[in-house]
Amino acid sequence: MKRCLTALIIGLGFASLAMATPVAMEGVRKQPVNVSAIAMFIVFVLATFGITKWAAGRTRSTADFYTAGGGITGLQNGLAIAGDYMSAATLLGLTSLVYASGFDGFIYTVSFFIGWPIILFLIAERLRNLGKFTFADIASYRLDQGRIRTFAACGSLTVVCFYLIVQMVGAGQLIQLLFGLDYNVAVICVGVLMMVYVTFGGMVATTWVQIIKACLLLGGGIVLMLLSFARFGFSFDALFREAVAAHKAGVGIMSPGSLMADPVSAVSLSLGLLFGTAGLPHIMMRFFTVPNAREARKSVFYATGFIGFFFLIVIILGIAAISVVGTNPNFFEGGHVGGKLIGGGNMAVMHLAKAVGGNVFLGFLSAVAFATILAVVSGLALAGASAVSHDLYARVIKKGDVTSAQELRVTKATSVVIGVLAIILGILFKDQNVAFLVALTFGVAASVNFPVLILSMYWKGLTTRGALWGGIVGLVSAVGLVILSPAVWVKVLGNAKAVFPYDHPAIISMTAAFFVTWLMSVTDKSARAAGEAEAFEEQYIRAQTGLGATAPSSH
Repeated sequence: MKRCLTALIIGLGFASLAMATPVAMEGVRKQPVNVSAIAMFIVFVLATFGITKWAAGRTRSTADFYTAGGGITGLQNGLAIAGDYMSAATLLGLTSLVYASGFDGFIYTVSFFIGWPIILFLIAERLRNLGKFTFADIASYRLDQGRIRTFAACGSLTVVCFYLIVQMVGAGQLIQLLFGLDYNVAVICVGVLMMVYVTFGGMVATTWVQIIKACLLLGGGIVLMLLSFARFGFSFDALFREAVAAHKAGVGIMSPGSLMADPVSAVSLSLGLLFGTAGLPHIMMRFFTVPNAREARKSVFYATGFIGFFFLIVIILGIAAISVVGTNPNFFEGGHVGGKLIGGGNMAVMHLAKAVGGNVFLGFLSAVAFATILAVVSGLALAGASAVSHDLYARVIKKGDVTSAQELRVTKATSVVIGVLAIILGILFKDQNVAFLVALTFGVAASVNFPVLILSMYWKGLTTRGALWGGIVGLVSAVGLVILSPAVWVKVLGNAKAVFPYDHPAIISMTAAFFVTWLMSVTDKSARAAGEAEAFEEQYIRAQTGLGATAPSSH
């Protein structure tokens, strides 16, 4: 494996060098070659390959591959979680939303943050005490293993696919801007790199790439904020006054716009973002990488601080971009202000970096952003692959009669399949704003995973029948409503009018999931249901004390 990985690293290194020759995009003004940006990009990619090679030598078991053996500290895991969360949707999508919509972008940014107290106070400790590798370990703790694990794996894969769209779109547009490559070619390159990280390095590599890029992203964001803010004399008054003067909506950017015009959409978005964070499988998986519940709580505490601070930076960058980028014709196709941004609508912060820091800083921030996306897609692919190998293959199909080597082979094969699927989805959703796409993802996660997860930990009356039917209703309604929404039915599929008038499904799908779960549980009078209620006491004790929880591995 080591020889294979070394050869692959060398080959992809030369491939990265080959990418350094820009190709003019059809209909887009050709950009000058940014040598410093390309050089930094290649250095970052090769450095992450080095981490993957190092991690491959430390990955000896399924526990190492899925959860880094549970040997990550609270601070390290907090940085890794922050790195997971500060993804393309944060740096690229949220700054572009603030740049385009002002106050509506503020609302999105705050909404992405408010789910963390729920994880801190209600979920983190119990996740670590009850789980081992995946979300299904908790959901099926006292319920029917086969049926619940099958559903949980399907739910996790659905959320993973939605979130992969976000990262692939952001990465494709980023490479397109940096190298001048065709968008589809850029997405394929990202998908191939993702497969390499997951297949060889597992959670050890993913964790350390996330830690490093979280530090770099925080540092780069702070520097960019200071450079941008300096243009306005470090005055908030001057910053916002010039933004209002530059934006086509004028003072309207300082008040709620289209996002809050429809109260149903606003509430649905809020529900999805509030509870969706706790339903993301790659975030939940991170709590199994720490040695105990105390470190799990510390992880959330650190992550909340890092993420909250970075979101404040993002708001300032978005407002600064209105004045700096929005009035500069060099950043628009055709060379006139008001047209389409070169590289796509998610690239406002990258153009801001070039405006205030030149090509060198653009190269640094582009490389960090790309490392951010790679780490997130790797974590997502790992979460999806583990759902297939650990839950479906090892526990449902093989009934636990499987070796560690067999399970890892299935995991790696699934990672390749997920990578191919991510490439296809990234191409289909090319022109969507990534922050908007992640809001859809959170709505699906809030409807599919969160109801079953929270009720399995806190409600004694939950039964297998209730969890299964409620989860299926949440899954089908969430995905169905997203497909029928304007975001997909009109913008992706090209129909004239959406069947479902709202972009965000959570207000209907999450409510339906909770109601059906409750109804089917309270009407279940079977002997199995009675036994599941009795088993809640044992689960409660372990959730509170950690007795019987998996011990960490040494590295």
